[in-house]
Amino acid sequence: MSIDPGTELPKKDTQAPANRAVRIAIAIGCVAIAAALWAVVRVNGILPVLLWTDALVFLLLTVLGGYFAYVRRHGHLRAPWQRVTSSGAGLGSLTVLAAFLLIGVADCVHYRVMLPQKAGEAPAYSPEVLSVLDALTSRFRARSERTYSSPLAMRAYSRETVELPGGRQAREFPRLVFGGKHLKDDSEHSRDLTITAVRGLAMAFVLWWFVASLATLAIARSEGRRTAETWGRIWSGDTRVPWVAVLGVLAVMFAIAGPVIALAGGYHVLGTDKVGQDVLYLSLKSIRTSLVIGTLTTLVLLPVAVSLGIAAGYLKGWVDDAIQYVYTTLNSIPSVLLIAASVLMVQGYIDADPELFPTAAQRADLRLLFLCVILGLTSWTGLARLLRGEALKLRELEFVQAAQAFGVGRGRIISRHLLPNVMHIVLISLVMDFSGFVLAEAALSYVGVGVDPSMISFGTMINAARLEMAREPMVWWALAAAFAFMFVLVLAANLFADAVRDAFDPRVQIGRGSA
Repeated sequence: MSIDPGTELPKKDTQAPANRAVRIAIAIGCVAIAAALWAVVRVNGILPVLLWTDALVFLLLTVLGGYFAYVRRHGHLRAPWQRVTSSGAGLGSLTVLAAFLLIGVADCVHYRVMLPQKAGEAPAYSPEVLSVLDALTSRFRARSERTYSSPLAMRAYSRETVELPGGRQAREFPRLVFGGKHLKDDSEHSRDLTITAVRGLAMAFVLWWFVASLATLAIARSEGRRTAETWGRIWSGDTRVPWVAVLGVLAVMFAIAGPVIALAGGYHVLGTDKVGQDVLYLSLKSIRTSLVIGTLTTLVLLPVAVSLGIAAGYLKGWVDDAIQYVYTTLNSIPSVLLIAASVLMVQGYIDADPELFPTAAQRADLRLLFLCVILGLTSWTGLARLLRGEALKLRELEFVQAAQAFGVGRGRIISRHLLPNVMHIVLISLVMDFSGFVLAEAALSYVGVGVDPSMISFGTMINAARLEMAREPMVWWALAAAFAFMFVLVLAANLFADAVRDAFDPRVQIGRGSA
């Protein structure tokens, strides 16, 4: 066989093996680093603990990382996410969600500390399971008071009988054990609060300026511009990605976090609850529970809703009738009754076999995991109904009819033609349902069928604050703190969901194009 001299032979791709080798080297390096960290913590008397929900959260983060790595290599998948990042509200809300996610992930790395032991004894570990967040908040986590104290107070919230010099007794507001203990008397209280808050605000501004400068330098290098020019373009909004929204949100977050962190060293910033626990610590610990409920529940409902919804719309006939009967029956039963019955059965199993759970944290974590499963299995009907209607419409379009005429199997038609065309509905529904699941946990814990009472969550905080609101004087700060954190989390999730809907919904894009 002769070859035309003018014909260019295909070049062998030498980059693929190199890229594969780099990926393998990175994977081996990550495994080696993880093994080294594991050995270090074991040698230093720390026993790592991997809860079920921790493993699922890390798995979800890995899947999300792989998904976005795949999206970067495909322009048609990258375009909708570029529209999301071009929205100021969407990017600002994503910054807030990233801060919540960072706190939640820090609370997902658990461990147990080795107890003091004598020579020759086998190592024993504390039954208390701590997290990295507990270590970071150790300054105010273990500083408990006797009972209630109002935010930033240095004296108890109610009068107590105290012993005076000379053996006399009096009813007065005693000094707190930790709150304001560095002050000599009440006259220094206001001045110390002001100076500490200003110092924290100044440190926050310096840190924000450092972060903003690094971000501006990175953007300037990527665009090939001068740093001063890039700084002006960012604050004038003359960039494709609205970095001004990110820096503005970061400025607000730093302005709040700086004084709070500075004041937390000497005061209970959000007060204490009935048993003297710091409310700020309880609020931070509740973030993990809300994120787990919101994310893991979607992992449960997603395969059920997608498979049954598309199958009902495409296959029709008795399959459609059977699936409609199932979700109509589920919708006719109050979801609270189904969830309550399922949670009580799980709790009965946990109580019957306590030896299966070495620590209280593992027992509470199992109940949280089953609550996610139960919520997912009772919440898939709405998404399935949406996908059924979309599949009914898609099966009549020309490209599906052509695939059927060429003898393409049903499974391949569903996976190659129907599923990609309904993913925008799936993604929009999941992002918008996140806030609903966060609120569901609070409502279920309020009525006593949510998370384990020993687990800290916004629902248990609200449930505990219910009785506090009826006492005199009224204790309002625990409820206000839970409401504020939930409000910010749900508002950020809803704003991000709106940005995702506008970017992925074809009808919105068609309407903008015609306008």
